[in-house]
Amino acid sequence: MAPAERLSIDGPAGRLEVLLEDRTNEPVPAYGVVCHPHPLQGGTMDNKVVFTLARALQEVGMPTLRFNYRGVGHSEGSYDEGRGETLDALAVAALGALRWPGVPVWFAGFSFGGFVAINSSHQRDAGAVIAVSPPVGRLATFAITGPACPWLLVQGDADEVIDAGEVLDWGRAQEPPPEIFVMPGAPHFFHGRLIELREHVAAFARKTKSPAK
Repeated sequence: MAPAERLSIDGPAGRLEVLLEDRTNEPVPAYGVVCHPHPLQGGTMDNKVVFTLARALQEVGMPTLRFNYRGVGHSEGSYDEGRGETLDALAVAALGALRWPGVPVWFAGFSFGGFVAINSSHQRDAGAVIAVSPPVGRLATFAITGPACPWLLVQGDADEVIDAGEVLDWGRAQEPPPEIFVMPGAPHFFHGRLIELREHVAAFARKTKSPAK
């Protein structure tokens, strides 16, 4: 297994801090761009749920790119209400396309990162999207439809930050509909439930991933 690579790439608002993790020597079926929670509420690429999403994709042979949005960690720039953060994710996806030519990108994200993942899939073709507790009803810029590709929506029904019912109602109204996984009793940050979350995301990835080209 190759060690993680810490990279600094040109982003739309300056340099972006990126962590590339590739745990396989096999042909790559897809690569994942994993998006973190709200940058003004302590979100970083080292968030435990973001780490869990990356590990789930790595389990099924996908390299992953975690990154800090503009203004977070060593990334330059400042918060841009989801618009600039989506452009950051697309810049990271472009890096992956150079690293693994012809391989589809998957966007995954937690909370605010779920919005960024979905929004990114509207601007760049994606093989799949994984949205964990997206901020339906809490983000002014969340007036978007679901992804056009296969996607997974994960929501804890004891979420103390986001209205679980509102998230699920929104998800069920989308076309194509997501695969929905409701975690009974799980709070927003999935304390004590990260292994279960990782296993379900990995199961979705195994049955959804495209064959390597």
